[in-house]
Amino acid sequence: MTLLLGIDVGTSACKAAVVDADGVELAHGQAPTPWEPVATGAELDPDALLAAVVSAASDAIARAPAGRVAGIGVTSVAETGMLMDAGGRVLHPAIAWHDARGRAEAQALARDLPGFSERTGLPASALCSLAKLKHLGARGAARWLNVAEWIVHRLGGRQVSELSLSSRTGLLDLDPRAPYADALAWAGLPGGLLAEVVLAGTDAGPSDGAALPGTAGAVLTVAGHDHVVAGLGVGVIAPGDMLDSCGTAEAIVRVAPPLGAAARRRSVAGGVTVGWHVAEGRQALLAGLWSGLALREVLDDLGTGESGREELSAGALAIAPGDAPALELELHSLERSRVRLPAAAPAAVWRGAIEAVAREVDALIAHVDAVAGPHTRLVVTGGWARDAAVLEAKRHRGAIETPRVTEAGCRGAALLSGVAAGLYPSADDLPALSAIAKEPA
Repeated sequence: MTLLLGIDVGTSACKAAVVDADGVELAHGQAPTPWEPVATGAELDPDALLAAVVSAASDAIARAPAGRVAGIGVTSVAETGMLMDAGGRVLHPAIAWHDARGRAEAQALARDLPGFSERTGLPASALCSLAKLKHLGARGAARWLNVAEWIVHRLGGRQVSELSLSSRTGLLDLDPRAPYADALAWAGLPGGLLAEVVLAGTDAGPSDGAALPGTAGAVLTVAGHDHVVAGLGVGVIAPGDMLDSCGTAEAIVRVAPPLGAAARRRSVAGGVTVGWHVAEGRQALLAGLWSGLALREVLDDLGTGESGREELSAGALAIAPGDAPALELELHSLERSRVRLPAAAPAAVWRGAIEAVAREVDALIAHVDAVAGPHTRLVVTGGWARDAAVLEAKRHRGAIETPRVTEAGCRGAALLSGVAAGLYPSADDLPALSAIAKEPA
């Protein structure tokens, strides 16, 4: 049996799935992402990260049916990566994408490169890799690899810079799909900091089997940015498709034809970034909220654990949105103060929290539609989409789809490895989700 391995290095966990050539998930594995808390946020040791990835992948392979692993695709969080010297040594611990380091540098970036957002599709903020790299300093720097790129390299692949991940760094000039020379010069970084710029699904060489036994000879590929790849994993790939992924952070991902500089500027001004998609010839508009984290905080303050959430949501469904108390939740920052809950029935408070999130998501979707045109399809995934009241709040947008995919990011990464291995001609020719795998909502 031909097997494909998809690895998803996320903020909370490193996950892996073995998928067959028809796109069916066969086995899964998982290990915590080994962040080390620091005053500004978090960082991780590269070797500890590789060990967590290998643990998750090994578990998935061990649970899978017998077969040959033909391809390995790796997707990951963006903005975080490894700054390396000319000998390949990692110079610093990897800084978490949400870490506060780089704030002062981001302010200088906005002043010094006023065309930054038009060229990169990003705001000048501490989130993008460029500001963090300026903060770290360029001494000894020769190469930057985003997390998924570095994992592929450590598994035996050559160094490549994948488009969707590079689009999140501030180091890529979107229109020529090439290093942004002015940004590199601004940070004092070498012109060759990025490796060969490639599309997700490009063959990056074979696994050597040393770090991940049992995979020698499997074709490696950098699958790209985790949110975009999760969309691919549930069939969000055509221009006009939109993904609403409801996890700890809620991600809105819209597939669109390439945008011009003016449209990129409008998009970024409304809190929506623009970058290259993992499929050829299209871009991804991306916005995020800390909605899952905020909802979890409300549940904690209500004293409701997982065992009581189903009953709470059932009660919330019986309350009309207009009868729920109005709540203002902090959805845009990790620097937050807990909301003071109103004196109302827990089910009413829960409905109010869900409606507060829905309003913010609706505003983001409206902005994306204003920039890129009305979306044609909306797919909802993620753990919070399993909450009946949360899902009900999304139904007013019209027909939505909730695919029955266990790990969308891993499935997307695995299928892109199938492109690299020659099983599928391109990302547009992947196995479709079967009727069993879709549940109209």
